[in-house]
Amino acid sequence: MKKVLLGVFLIVGVAIALVAFSPLNKVKMSAQAVSTVGAIKWMTWQEAVEANKKVKKKIFIDCYTDWCGWCKKMDASTFTDPKVAEMMNKHFYAVKFNAEQKDNVIFGDHTFKYIASGSRGVHELAYSLLDGQLSYPSFVYLDDKFQRVTISPGYKTAEQILPELKFVGEEHYNGKTYEQFLKGAK
Repeated sequence: MKKVLLGVFLIVGVAIALVAFSPLNKVKMSAQAVSTVGAIKWMTWQEAVEANKKVKKKIFIDCYTDWCGWCKKMDASTFTDPKVAEMMNKHFYAVKFNAEQKDNVIFGDHTFKYIASGSRGVHELAYSLLDGQLSYPSFVYLDDKFQRVTISPGYKTAEQILPELKFVGEEHYNGKTYEQFLKGAK
């Protein structure tokens, strides 16, 4: 019986080693590495603040929650679109911000904190950025001086978010409304 168990463990161990170190697995890992080229360079709030001190750029903030299904759908589709990634990386520091995170965020002279409320709470920074209109996903566009340009709530496909990124990224908001921009783009 011991010999049988030892044989089974030996076979399982060899099988695991073959799968882990097989050339096919290395090809799969290389494909994953290639697929991240051209991806959105997501940052934390603090990383974006620090980067903006060196090179001024607008800030795009994706306010999400862990339980938000539409947020996950956008992560899997909209935010993996190469055109979205190119536009985002060119014009913005892209920030992923969990609106229910419990870590404090220091910005300027203020410390933003998590506020517990019932079974869920909200982070003060998300509340402030979204003017208390807590729906997810929601996107906040800031200029390079951290002044809010606009808030854009709701799920968006790549085709829906690209005009927004262009409107803010190329500063069309200086002198025209988004509706005027869209009419001029057609």
